[in-house]
Amino acid sequence: MTQGTDAPATQGQAAQKHLERLVMLSDGIFAIAITLSAIEIRPEEGEGLTLWQAWAPSLLVYFLSFFLIGVIWMAHRLIVSHLRDIDGPGTIINMVLLSLVALMPVVVRFALTHSSEQGSYLVYALAFAVLYAGLAALWGYVAFKARLTTHISAAATRELLYKLCFAVAFFATVAAYQLGSLVGTAICALVAVPLRWLAWRQGQPSAAS
Repeated sequence: MTQGTDAPATQGQAAQKHLERLVMLSDGIFAIAITLSAIEIRPEEGEGLTLWQAWAPSLLVYFLSFFLIGVIWMAHRLIVSHLRDIDGPGTIINMVLLSLVALMPVVVRFALTHSSEQGSYLVYALAFAVLYAGLAALWGYVAFKARLTTHISAAATRELLYKLCFAVAFFATVAAYQLGSLVGTAICALVAVPLRWLAWRQGQPSAAS
């Protein structure tokens, strides 16, 4: 009898330890991505540049990267804070997401070296659209497919998914605009608006009751 009751407890402890290690790995990769982005800060080269003109573009891109990566990190922490466990497919989705986060220094480097070109903003928008798509895929799987969440209502679960999908549509709108596609911009914007409304609707008290 004791052996039978101890088995679920042991499995639960192992699952919790696996989740904790996944969170630590994720936090470490986010920290490395921000650190490597800071390493790329260099002054602009050119004659007659003031101190502000030399450093402003690099610092602007860095702080923008820090802010956006921080927002991604907070969304990721919110997701894992609602998990009681993580399975194999969820771990794989998370690892794919982390691989994209680790590429952010490359995106920052491109934006710094091509700051005067339109393509730098396109790469930025696409990168964050893909990152938010990864977050949406992770949350969609753990919350709706595997049902590994705990201490969160159905309305709050849907609200978070709609917010993540809205972010994907928003950055896709920016990317389409940078590409000069008015049709693509309009389509992405038309997708983004109802997603934002749905997220707001799920956050209302009437949706939670």
